[in-house]
Amino acid sequence: MKLFTYYLRPFLRRMSLGFLIKVLGTVVELAIPWILSYTIDDLIPQGEMAPVIVWGGLMIVCSLLAWGGNVVANRMASAVARDVTRQVRHDLFAKISYLSEGRVDRFTIPSLISRVTSDTYVLHQTVGMMQRLGVRAPIMLVGGVIVTLTLDPVLTLVMLATLPVVGVITFFVSRKGAKLFKTVQRAADNMLRVVRENAVGVRVIKALSKSGHERERFRKVNDELTGKERTAENTMAVINPVMSLLLNLGIAAVIVVGAYRVQGGVTEVGKIIAFMNLFTIVLNALMAINRMFTMLSRAAASSARVTEVLDTPVELYEETPKYSFLPERAPHIAFRNVTFRYDYGSFALNNLDFTLERGETLGIIGATGSGKSTVVRALMRYYDIAEGAIEIDGVDIRDYATVDLRRKFGVVFQNDTLFKDTIRENIRLGRNLNDVQLTEAARQAQALQFIQEQGGLDAEVAIKGANLSGGQKQRLLVARALAGEPEILVLDDSSSALDYRTDAKLREEIRLHCKNATKIIIAQRISSIMHAEKILVMENGNVAAMGSHEELMKNCTLYKEISESQIGDRKAVGQ
Repeated sequence: MKLFTYYLRPFLRRMSLGFLIKVLGTVVELAIPWILSYTIDDLIPQGEMAPVIVWGGLMIVCSLLAWGGNVVANRMASAVARDVTRQVRHDLFAKISYLSEGRVDRFTIPSLISRVTSDTYVLHQTVGMMQRLGVRAPIMLVGGVIVTLTLDPVLTLVMLATLPVVGVITFFVSRKGAKLFKTVQRAADNMLRVVRENAVGVRVIKALSKSGHERERFRKVNDELTGKERTAENTMAVINPVMSLLLNLGIAAVIVVGAYRVQGGVTEVGKIIAFMNLFTIVLNALMAINRMFTMLSRAAASSARVTEVLDTPVELYEETPKYSFLPERAPHIAFRNVTFRYDYGSFALNNLDFTLERGETLGIIGATGSGKSTVVRALMRYYDIAEGAIEIDGVDIRDYATVDLRRKFGVVFQNDTLFKDTIRENIRLGRNLNDVQLTEAARQAQALQFIQEQGGLDAEVAIKGANLSGGQKQRLLVARALAGEPEILVLDDSSSALDYRTDAKLREEIRLHCKNATKIIIAQRISSIMHAEKILVMENGNVAAMGSHEELMKNCTLYKEISESQIGDRKAVGQ
């Protein structure tokens, strides 16, 4: 529970005040049965109404004080729980933002979403409950026992005889429940994964009439989650009936023993009535403690999952640069015998070696899975390479401060994301850019006309750009990349939805206005890269060939086959 200790520390003063109010309210509430006993046994036999009214009024005052104290303390507890959860959620989101792609792959996106949402919600409930019941229930339990001792020690011993059994059962069941709730959270991750896949792929599912198949997939993971929840809840549910049975047996024993003691003149009726009220208070306190143990079992599992992310070391992130100067006459980008593989597959890049001068354009082409996008991921240091070195301006990318490194790039990735916001904010993306710069970037990206048709920069973009066509989304993404006037422009399959005419205009604008930027264009179309100074042909993570379009048409069979097939397709379309 290190997580609770760390995040609750700033709120100790507020919590202490809430605890004090809770303690006073609980003590006042415990005084009510004692006043009742005193009134019945000592005042009523005197036959005078005035003392009875005074002490009865005192009971009403105690009730109001207990009620008011609980309301104030509960509101303070809710505020602390809200603020603590907000901070946990913020830190968790910030940490996820800095995780390397390798770490994200290992956690998985659905699991990270679950930890930020459902796990932090469990922590919110636990922090609130511990403040509301964590003070009140133990005081009610201990205070109730102390008050009963002042009334009749013998009856108190009868009641206490059941408590050790209840404590042992609660301890062992809660210990097992903590393990079961961890499996529940993992099952929740699986269900979230399936829901996320269905939400993202809903068009494909409908197009292929696979709704029934997906419903069956969801049913399986839903049934798995339900089964694990049932097992965990059934395990924790053992405590309540056992506790109720033992405590009700205790009440019955108290009544029987109390009846004999009243008949024998050892005790009085008022004490028995007060004792029954106090026994009910103790019973409710034990029930509350049981609920806390159940919640703590869930919180232990959720806390471990949240802590696992927060304690994960930040990889591939440098706060400050490790170099003191930039070498002169170094190529702008250099791959030096780079080898890389993902954790879950074979080599994605194998002995990749090439250089690019500032302002040059590199086109990359190859079959799906040949390693084209991995070149960019390695260049931007989303993953660390296994062998070799990648340099920018003669400095190893591992020696740059991460912010400085990423600031050099303007990037459009495959399946890139548009956010639910205005067109202005989707292009700006938090950077200090004015409307003139945004409009110019949109013009260069061939997006200005449709932006004006949509209503200008203030037009709304739906989630993932659902209200835009594929070509419109790609042009907005290109505008975002161009807006920052990057040193290195990366376009990863960014024109696949554009017609040839728009694609040609876009390439011409990039050629005219990004002369000093080094450009890396990953494409399936030969027309998108044929004018590049260097073209890299990838095959299974290896360099099949490298050169200009004319050189590759002469020397690379693979490139020539791709080129001729696409030129043939274009002729066929024109006929």
